[in-house]
Amino acid sequence: MRAEISKIKNPTIMNKNIETLELSYYRLTLQSFLSESHPELANDAEFIASRGDLAAQTYSQTIEDGHSHNRAEALASEVLYKGLYFSKHDTIVNVLWNEFNLEVPQGSAKNLAQILLSFCEDVFAKYPISDEFAYEPEFNQLYTELTGTIVIWMEEHEL
Repeated sequence: MRAEISKIKNPTIMNKNIETLELSYYRLTLQSFLSESHPELANDAEFIASRGDLAAQTYSQTIEDGHSHNRAEALASEVLYKGLYFSKHDTIVNVLWNEFNLEVPQGSAKNLAQILLSFCEDVFAKYPISDEFAYEPEFNQLYTELTGTIVIWMEEHEL
């Protein structure tokens, strides 16, 4: 009988383990996303921890409020990615792929985009960047200015 009792897991401990996994899940998900789309934020452990924890809390609270897993996941994702849907890095990568495909091999575009990010920062600063900015009319002007800025950078670096 004692052997059987020792095999029963404490539900409180199990719930704490699940909560820890949720926290880790959201932190790791955000870390992966930032590494791809916002490399300038990928090493910001405090940001990743606070945003990941807030997403996990949102998920848990939504479930406790009686909503479905799908609803909880959607709300947690909103919290996790708020302000991160538009990526300066990804925008530069797209410009490189579309406008400089002969000069920059596709496999090198992401690395070059990281280098160009600081050079292009003044261009981005002219625009009201938001999560929906890629769908705004001003995006086309930004894209054109980035293309010109990258041409100047390439000329300066003899590429």
